[in-house]
Parts: sequence; structure tokens; C-alpha cells
Amino acid sequence: MTNKEFLAIIKQESTALDYNRYLKQLVYKKISSDEKIAVFEVSNKYIASWIKSKYKNLIQHCFETIDGTKPEIEIKVAGEKKTKKEIITEKLKNDTAESTILNPSYTFDSFVVGSSNQMAYNASLAVSKKPGIQYNPLFIYGGTGLGKTHLLQAIGNDAITQGKTVIYVTIEQFMNDFTFSIKNKNMEHFRNKYRKCDVLLIDDIQFLSGKEQTQEEFFHTFNELHNAKKQIVMTSDRLPSQIAGLVDRLKSRFEWGLTADIQIPGLETKIAIIEKKSELNGIHLSREIINFIATNLDSSIREIEGVLIRINASASLLNQEINLELVQGLLKEQIKETKENIKLPDIINIVASELNIKPSDIKSKKRTATVANARRVVIYLARELTHNSMPDIAKFLGMKDHSSISHNIKKANELIEKDENFKLIIENLKNKLINKEW
Repeated sequence: MTNKEFLAIIKQESTALDYNRYLKQLVYKKISSDEKIAVFEVSNKYIASWIKSKYKNLIQHCFETIDGTKPEIEIKVAGEKKTKKEIITEKLKNDTAESTILNPSYTFDSFVVGSSNQMAYNASLAVSKKPGIQYNPLFIYGGTGLGKTHLLQAIGNDAITQGKTVIYVTIEQFMNDFTFSIKNKNMEHFRNKYRKCDVLLIDDIQFLSGKEQTQEEFFHTFNELHNAKKQIVMTSDRLPSQIAGLVDRLKSRFEWGLTADIQIPGLETKIAIIEKKSELNGIHLSREIINFIATNLDSSIREIEGVLIRINASASLLNQEINLELVQGLLKEQIKETKENIKLPDIINIVASELNIKPSDIKSKKRTATVANARRVVIYLARELTHNSMPDIAKFLGMKDHSSISHNIKKANELIEKDENFKLIIENLKNKLINKEW
């Protein structure tokens, strides 16, 4: 099969967005391939990992369509050298991970630790070293996209290297397995699968709410594993006590071990996440671009990863360097949506709280240095983070006209250039407003 034939098939079978952004980059290395292994090259590890996780089966289907073979798919970074032995070893490793539906890139080393997730990280690491002995069960809770699944799968990946039998599923998959087994009168197989493992990892346990029959089965599964000193780890978007429609005996058992939360990361942790994700995937970003992304996106790690893929893919497809102008263009719509959700009273309240003054002082005629500085910060953030015009901001703050607003914005920009402390205050406040921490 030629590269042209392959691209023609994959284009028909995939979405236009996925093809143009990622799949179009695949280069079939026929000279390095055979019936057992088909080798492709892309520009970086991030895209390689994404394509393999999303499109491996479809790529194999392309080969079946052309010549009836079904080779293992190897996607590597252009210029990267791998021996046949290394490819086969990696295949075995990936097959092990796929058998438990784990993402091999979710490890403790690739997780960025900060004050917002330190406890959950330390607890997960401790569990991975001594599964079934310390913190059993471990219950990790927090908002969407903050790293719960990463920690859950890092435990699983670590356990696999120790030779442990690992089951990782969402609670939806557990329920589907349960329903299927009842319909097909095959509960023995279901119970053997879930009760004979060394480590059971359950994602999104909150969706067990209101499922009485499944709760009954999970209760007995939990007891069997816990009595056998097998490790149970669960994630949720809330504490066990806050999951409505969950029977009390399950709530009680979920709290037997340790509950650890993951909070929204602060600006420094978010910057560290962007740096780490960029480094792991060979994407070079300047400090200016990293700060722009950190202060203009919310704290969902999934969203950050998606943005990094878009940035790298766009730069590659457009054959241009990654600069601030490119990134600003790519994030234009997301930033616009954010601006529509931030209101002027929100800005005043959070600035007043952060700078320890009364909200009413900012809208008053007071001209003390503290109030004037807070007012300048509010004006700058209002212009940056909302769609309000300068006359709108002046009217809201009770100022004479927009010329005062313009003067304050100019002064704020000068301070950002010269005063590192003022710049840090602005970035922290932007981060809190974007993440709705008010």
C-alpha cells in the first residue's frame, strides 16, 4: 500500500477535522514495514499518542481493505530510531495496557504536582507502592479535567509493572457489563472478572446514583475485594456523602479508607502543567505564550492538552513558527466565550477581596493610593476580560468619561512592563476570574 492510497482511505473514514489537523500528517514508511508491523511517522509524540489511541483500529482496517493483512500499528516521531526488538517490546507493553484500557502515558512522572493536588498525588503514590494495605479504599474527588483519571490510571500502570491484575473501568462500563451479564445469564464470568483482580479502579462513581440493582452488586464486589485486601480506588466529582441516590452502606464504605480532593490549580501550577505537557510532546513555547495560555484558559487539564495539540498541529500545517499571534488567533473564540461569562461586579468583588479593601471604595470618589491602585486593576481587568467599552466601564465606576479609563489602562500596561509584583497580581486575578473563583 502506498502512502497516497492510505491517506485516501483514512480521509473517507475519519472526520474532516481529525483528518486535516492530525491524520493528514501520517507518513507510511513502506520500507520499514512488513505484514506484522506497519510503521508511520508524525511530527511529535503528542500527535503520535493521540492518533494511536483514537485511530489504531481504523488504520488496521485500512490494511485489511487493501491487502487483507492486519499489522500492529507503530507510530513514531520522524527521525526517531527504533529497532525491531524495541518495537515488539513496546507492542507487548501496549497490549498489557490495552487489556486494562489504561493510557500508558498516565504515570506519576508525567503528573504535575502542586498545592491543589498534593494530597491526592501522595495518597495515590502510597497506594501504588502498597496496594490493598494503605488507604483502602482511596476515594479521589474534584471537578472535571483536574487530573483524577490521570492519578487513577497512574496507580494502574504502576501496579501492572508489579505483576498485579488490574481492572480499570468507568462506573458506566461496570453497569453495562452487569446488565449484559444478567441478560445473558453469565454472572459467574462477571463476578470472576471484578472480584478476582488485585486492583479495581472505578472512574466517575457518582453515576452509580439511583441504580439500586447495580449498587447491590457493587456492594458485594466491594466487600469481596476489601476482605481479600485487594485495592479499590474510585473517583468522583463530589464527596461520598454528597452523592444523592447512593445507599448509606455504600457511602459508609467509600469513606472507610481515605478521601482526597483535587482542587483548581493556581496560576503557578497551571504554568507548570503547560510547561510539562509541552516538554513531553516536543512543543517549544516561549514564556510569553505559556503565560498567555495560563491566564486565558480555565484550569481543565484536558482543555490545556487540546489547545497544545491545536497549536502544534496548526503551526505544522501552516508551516510557520509558534508565536503569540498564532496562539491568540487559535484561542480567540475560547477567550470570547470567557469574556461573555465575566461581569463587572465579579471583577470588583474579587479585586476588593484580594487587595483587602471594600468593594464600595472602588466605586467611590476616594483617591488614596490603595484605592487608586485597586481601581486601576479593576479597569485593566474589565477591559481585558469583558466586552465592555471604555464608556461602559466609566459609567459603571461612576467616573466622568472614558479618558480616565484610557489613562488607567495605559498606566497599568506600564506597570506590567516595569513592576513584576503588579504583573503577578494581574495574572493571579485573571486566573481566578477565568476559573470563577469568586
